[in-house]
Amino acid sequence: MEVIPAIDLRNGRCVQLTQGDYNRESIFSDDPIAVAERWVDSGARRIHVVDLDGARDGVRANADVVERLVRGAGVPLQVGGGIRTAGDAAGLIDIGVDRVIFGTAAVEAPEEVESAVATLGAEHVVVGLDARDGVIATRGWLEDSGLSALDLVRDMAARGVIRYLHTDIGRDGTLTGPNLDAIEDILSNVRISLVAAGGFAQLSHLAQVAEIGVEAAVIGTAIYTGAIDFEDAVRKF
Repeated sequence: MEVIPAIDLRNGRCVQLTQGDYNRESIFSDDPIAVAERWVDSGARRIHVVDLDGARDGVRANADVVERLVRGAGVPLQVGGGIRTAGDAAGLIDIGVDRVIFGTAAVEAPEEVESAVATLGAEHVVVGLDARDGVIATRGWLEDSGLSALDLVRDMAARGVIRYLHTDIGRDGTLTGPNLDAIEDILSNVRISLVAAGGFAQLSHLAQVAEIGVEAAVIGTAIYTGAIDFEDAVRKF
């Protein structure tokens, strides 16, 4: 299982939100590039980057920072936040991003995701399953779509999507452990590649999702607070 560090961007800084609440923000660094270098030096083989402003507002507000991360990180990046069209996705691939993550667009404009898969290739496209109590949230996790995570997976799989990122919003940034039941429910019903995020606080949590069969785990708050030693996590998984 791959262990992927998260760099969440807001106003150009590296932050973490608790349960997706923009009013509960912890700022970890004013220099995301230095943060990326730190994780790569510690063994990261890929970095997860989210433009939080873009996710909420639908525009890539931290595009300049993302470009600098692409040039400076030295490892593949998967990037989400504010990617609403196949053209947005193509623009990121063109500057060197490896994977683009669709969230809101998967619900509101699924044809854009389908187009991105067709033009960019399925390996470069990820659909984010940002769920609160099993229901997908959109627009920076501020709106309830009324759509279940499993129903979204089934629709996206029919459109050619092979990889998904599941985040339990209620656990994100809380260090309370991943939602194993939700992850197992998805993997027991559909054959997909799944990346898990939200709630990781100790190595045993990573072991639990690895046993279930996830492809990778994205960790944020735990490595910034020191709850998980990133080098140790990479070494063990």
